[in-house]
Amino acid sequence: MQIETTHIEDTFAEAFAMWGTRVLVTAASAEWAQASAQSMTGFATSVIGCKCEAGIERELSPADTPDGRPGISILLFAMDKASLGKRLVERIGQCVMTCPTTACFSGLESEYGASVGGKLRYFGDGYQISKKLADERMWRVPVMDGEFLVQDRFGIQPAVGGGNLILCGKSAAVTVAAAGDAVAAMRRIADIALPFPGGVVRSGSKVGSRYKSLPASTNHAYCPTLKAVVADSSLGADINCVLEIVIDGLTEAAVRAAMRVGMSAAARPGLPAISAGNYGGKLGQFQIRLHSLLDGGVAE
Repeated sequence: MQIETTHIEDTFAEAFAMWGTRVLVTAASAEWAQASAQSMTGFATSVIGCKCEAGIERELSPADTPDGRPGISILLFAMDKASLGKRLVERIGQCVMTCPTTACFSGLESEYGASVGGKLRYFGDGYQISKKLADERMWRVPVMDGEFLVQDRFGIQPAVGGGNLILCGKSAAVTVAAAGDAVAAMRRIADIALPFPGGVVRSGSKVGSRYKSLPASTNHAYCPTLKAVVADSSLGADINCVLEIVIDGLTEAAVRAAMRVGMSAAARPGLPAISAGNYGGKLGQFQIRLHSLLDGGVAE
């Protein structure tokens, strides 16, 4: 199966069940909201080393926020409910409460929730005050520029992490450009986050290592410099650069939509193939076949 001159390999991305949430950060200016969001989503590329995965979903106009101020929508993912709750408290406490003029709200309605403001309120040292905003319990925590307003509980829900595309190009210039265009297209899809820097990862990994202390190591089959060294290289002689895009989503449908538009945006001359990473279907709960995305099929 082809998109223009790019071959779409008959394989699948193996994705995992996770838990996800949406956090709305507002501030007196878009610049302060962005500063807080960038801090909150820092060091959140992979649960392997960061305990969570996070990314900015989109900018919000004052008309789209609970307090009528500029804002940012952030998606945060972890492997289980308890871990997600801990990461929310840590990151909102350290990256949002610390940022001038910010407030923080849950952006997700769900039957499941995590206490966030209910724990951060103790920073107020007994001077914190509870209030209601549109039937939601909020906490007003005194800080040095006034008050930090934070919602008591944040909605969380089952989510999907680790959808992916592997772009195989003839040169770094072509592959980087293809990845950039794919990322731009994917970011127009709601309910997804691309947790790696700029949405792209060059150090794709495989499970395990020859070093017992490492749970993951370089995906040698996709390293161009190892084509003549390893017997199981997945790269043809004309492939000299490989980049991966990892997609986390609040729903499988959102991940599939992002992968679909990403493939179309990336395909071009100089990019001979688009593939996906998997573990033979033995680890992840979701198998998203690339061909099914192009022919309108359903996930297997």
